Amino acid sequence: MSSTKRGAGPKPQVDAQSGDDNKGARRGAIFIGCVLVAYVVYLFVTGQAAQFMEAMSNIQVPWLLVACFFMLLYLIFGIIAYAIAVWLDPDSPVGIRDLISVEASGIFFGNLTPMMVGSTPAQIYRLTKAGQNVGEAGATQFTRFIVYQFGLVAWGAVLLAARLSFFTELYGNMVLLCAFSFGGHVCILLGIFAIALCPKGVTRVAHWLISLLARLGVAEDKVENWREFVDEEIYSFSQKFKHSAGHFSSMALTVVITMLQLLFFYMVPFFLLYAFGHGHASDFITVIAAAAFVQLLSSAVPLPGGTGGAEGGFALFMGHMFGPTATAAFLVWRLVTFIAPTILAAPLLGLKSARHASIHARWDRFMGKFGLGGKKKAREVSEVDRVVADFNRAQRAGTHITRSSAGISVSPHDLRRKDGK
Repeated sequence: MSSTKRGAGPKPQVDAQSGDDNKGARRGAIFIGCVLVAYVVYLFVTGQAAQFMEAMSNIQVPWLLVACFFMLLYLIFGIIAYAIAVWLDPDSPVGIRDLISVEASGIFFGNLTPMMVGSTPAQIYRLTKAGQNVGEAGATQFTRFIVYQFGLVAWGAVLLAARLSFFTELYGNMVLLCAFSFGGHVCILLGIFAIALCPKGVTRVAHWLISLLARLGVAEDKVENWREFVDEEIYSFSQKFKHSAGHFSSMALTVVITMLQLLFFYMVPFFLLYAFGHGHASDFITVIAAAAFVQLLSSAVPLPGGTGGAEGGFALFMGHMFGPTATAAFLVWRLVTFIAPTILAAPLLGLKSARHASIHARWDRFMGKFGLGGKKKAREVSEVDRVVADFNRAQRAGTHITRSSAGISVSPHDLRRKDGK
């Protein structure tokens, strides 16, 4: 993230980052294409081509469509989670079509870069193109990232507790790989919470590490840039996160939506079992636990799409469920959850909203139709909210305004309270 104090200055950095992501995505696309060719070669070399064709000819299309529908729900709920974050800012310029583009960017660049590292920068870039400044976009994205990580950890904890002993009996110590990957996600989540809730301590540790690098001979200009980044970004992110967390009901709703989103993803193999005629091969909890374990393994592999971890994880945890159709089931699962979303996301990257009204204002008008006070809220914004909106517009334009120029007397405490600054 870049600081909001610098107005429009940091945007070229985001553009540069986007260029790096484009290169990474192209390399990832080539890599995935090679992997698909390897799949085909594998089918013929191992003599499974005929078996694969037979399994595909007997697939039950209605159940396959249900699996596709739940994958679509996964994508839709991701957009809804972003919409809640944007709704918290009454003056946000980001619209629904912008959010579709943001979610598509995360899917496209995340799937085509190792360990999905391209997802977050690409989504921040799309938010800045929608009108947010870099600081606001970073706060929106990283708050969403925290909630998603929390969902992964929560589901991982529940499903590991529910089915760890079952899979350990089947596969022994191999299941420990999932436990290690789960521990990695926990560490990431704890690190993010430390930045959000204890910025002073994190800043001191960061300065100590930067000083150590300086003593080891790192160039002084790099050291100064890192110090400046730490001083500005850690506090900026912490304040923005606390502002979002202050809306407890909205944050709780986002957590619920994210948990449902992940559940929809984990349910895809459950319906594929029915599609391949193995619907009674395992119970619902075991299937979604296996899907969660496969995702944990995939996320630990530093290759685009978790290649290697996805194949190994699917064969390990789900192969016995699908029996002789396991290879065909894996390829269909990858098509539904990875290849098709990546291809379909590409034409959505350039979507832009008309920005006639913010999501917040549209929601107020919608609620006003039912007599719930939405129209009044849309017409009568509070004094503090109006000042915050003016400051946000000024930052997006790269200019500066004062409280006196807005014609309203609001204390700095109120500004910090309302805008998280």
